[in-house]
Amino acid sequence: MFTSLSKKLVLAASLSLATLGVAEAATLKLSHVRPQGTAIDKDAAQFAEAVKAATDGKLKIKLYPANALGDYTVVQERVGLGAVDMAVQPIASSVDKRFQIVSLPYMAQDWADAQKKFGPGSVMRNTVSDLYKQQGIKVLAAWPVYFGGVALNKDVEGAADSSVIKSTKVRVPPIKVFQLLADNLGYIASPLPFSEAFTAVQTGVVDGVIGSGAEGYYASFRDVTKYYVPINTHFEVWYLLINEERFNDLKADQQQAVAQAALEFENRRWETAEKDQAANEQRLVDAGATIVKVTPEQLAATAAKVKQNVWPEIVNDIGKEWADKILKAAMAE
Repeated sequence: MFTSLSKKLVLAASLSLATLGVAEAATLKLSHVRPQGTAIDKDAAQFAEAVKAATDGKLKIKLYPANALGDYTVVQERVGLGAVDMAVQPIASSVDKRFQIVSLPYMAQDWADAQKKFGPGSVMRNTVSDLYKQQGIKVLAAWPVYFGGVALNKDVEGAADSSVIKSTKVRVPPIKVFQLLADNLGYIASPLPFSEAFTAVQTGVVDGVIGSGAEGYYASFRDVTKYYVPINTHFEVWYLLINEERFNDLKADQQQAVAQAALEFENRRWETAEKDQAANEQRLVDAGATIVKVTPEQLAATAAKVKQNVWPEIVNDIGKEWADKILKAAMAE
């Protein structure tokens, strides 16, 4: 008969063997926010295939699209805890408000400038990586999404003119930087969770949405978007994340495979993102929306107004000394 100690030793041995088995052939769960067949879904699938091929199938990545594992704010916390292995998604600043520095509107002027400011080795990338590291999360890569705009369900006079005060209420993410942005664009900010946004526009609670770009509006709001204002509200970047302990537990060759696949994942996106943005604007048109013309003068005036009025409030909110140092270095790149 087994003694109590013998049973414990057998159980420990079994667990050790099971752990070795996981190390030899593991499957990591990767969450993302868009439906199957979208650009990020295809890129994530290509990343997963690259990892599988490079590790001879010993490390696999299973995709969970369309927030199947929870809203991105919840998933970020779960990645930090190790309950979800990986994710590629927007930053959730609810845990650390300093993340808002990445969403400062008009940080980047154009796509070349965006790559300089948010690409590998940049001040912003290093800042994001440091903030995520404090949550137990490792940043593997960035996935640049788009320059943002305003989606409206009706024709609004002065829609692209930030000097025009409009009686138009728009949904914004419940984040201070977007609330201030909407106000300075001349709209009335109405903070609402993403899950409530479509119904709010559909029922007339709000007249439009700020916080996304053509890709996001086509994916989630095309049925209620009648006008789209490409006024470059912010530069959206998603990050490919992995629980740091989970990554460290991988074998060295598996870590290298993941890192290499992540680099290729990001490089491909920088090459295609600008064209993808234009394609999504055309998809909105094909779905019945009108693209509102934004002049260079309107864009420049809006950027100047927002930097003057919005940036100081956010900088003070997240820590002026810390933020000023980062912004000075980032804007000099």
